[in-house]
Amino acid sequence: MDSINFFKGYGKVNNPAGNQQPASNRRRRILLAASLAVFLTIVIGAMIGALIYESATEPPESEEEQLPASDSGESLKTVCAVTQYLDSCINSISALNDPPKSDPVHFFNLSLQVSQRELASLASLPKTLISKSNDRRAESALKDCVNLFDDSLSQLNRSAELMKVAVVGPGEKLLTEMRISDVQTWISAAMTDQDTCLDGLDEMGSTVVDELRARVHKSSEYMSNSLAILNNLKSLVEKFGLKMP
Repeated sequence: MDSINFFKGYGKVNNPAGNQQPASNRRRRILLAASLAVFLTIVIGAMIGALIYESATEPPESEEEQLPASDSGESLKTVCAVTQYLDSCINSISALNDPPKSDPVHFFNLSLQVSQRELASLASLPKTLISKSNDRRAESALKDCVNLFDDSLSQLNRSAELMKVAVVGPGEKLLTEMRISDVQTWISAAMTDQDTCLDGLDEMGSTVVDELRARVHKSSEYMSNSLAILNNLKSLVEKFGLKMP
């Protein structure tokens, strides 16, 4: 009997070593769960930090409306790309040194301002040529040019004034199709006046036509640029992600 009890007791002595295995597994699982929780905490914290940084560094809407000079330069190239005289368009508008702003309507107004200035300077040239000419036929044609240039400048001034209109009724648009059509007509008429002046001098066989032609060509380029921008204004505004005023 003692032998039997001994063996029974011996079996009980060896069992505790086997009963320790489940406790070890539980500790491993606890450590693994804790490690996973720490890892997830770090990842979530990093994601939240990135979102906060992106939100803090995003410029407000008011800052996005007026772009840096470099962006404005690219915008000007985009607008002038619709014209026949790309370099003339870019150089003449850039020379105004106007505060940078990425807005096709703004660039059109600047282009129109360039056209006005050049034509105002050109308008006095026929009078100067009259004072130097001994050709009565040429004088007659030049006098016609004086009137034509005055009318041409008046057309551009009307266009500029219409573009400056700021008071509109509730729900109205500043640049309606009718207003754009009016400006298109006036700029086209201004260009026609200049062509009529040159045609008259050509018919008279005047020797001063070459001197006047070079200046008229430059003025016509500027007006052609303005007209091209205006003709494409709606698509340009949409391309810039803006709305017609």
